[in-house]
Amino acid sequence: MVAAQDELQARGELKSHATLQAHNKSQAHGELPSQDELPSQGELPSQGELRILGIDPGLANCGWGVISLVGQRLCALAYGSIHTKAEDSTPTRLGHIFSEIQNVIQRYAPAELGIETVYQKGNAKSAMATSEARGAALAAASSCKVTVGEYAPSLIKKNVVGQGSATKEQVQYMVRAILELDHTPQPDHAADALAAAICHAHSRVAYKV
Repeated sequence: MVAAQDELQARGELKSHATLQAHNKSQAHGELPSQDELPSQGELPSQGELRILGIDPGLANCGWGVISLVGQRLCALAYGSIHTKAEDSTPTRLGHIFSEIQNVIQRYAPAELGIETVYQKGNAKSAMATSEARGAALAAASSCKVTVGEYAPSLIKKNVVGQGSATKEQVQYMVRAILELDHTPQPDHAADALAAAICHAHSRVAYKV
């Protein structure tokens, strides 16, 4: 664990590399990690700490990531991806996303959310599915009274990398650098979700939201 993470790790708020890997393994099957790998349900942030949830919406795979903002310092708390089965009905899949996002919010207690808007160009069917998943995530956040910030994919890339046309590899590299991780967040959806959370944190500081 890198030195910049020692303070949060000592308070038990930042999960180790091994635990984050366990998160990834669990999320690959659309499940939250076991209870002993997570902060206790309803655990509140420490004084002066703001927790931000980032979401990369998708019907098949909905990425999420929770970061901690203390002053202008950012650290990762947890991340993962909610998987839904193609053979299930759309309402069932959306209900799963809704309930899992609620679980994440209840366990990590983020106060704010940064979420990607839908990229309009390209496959209309894919855009509609993403919009539906995004709606389920937003509904979950609203039900938990979480403040929402919405950002275009190009704005998130520009905020995190410096250019709106950045590649996924560049986004992953900068997410790792900004959060001072000793590993690259996987899967891609989780890294994109962390990027959305970082974008919200930067925008919040810049505009004093």
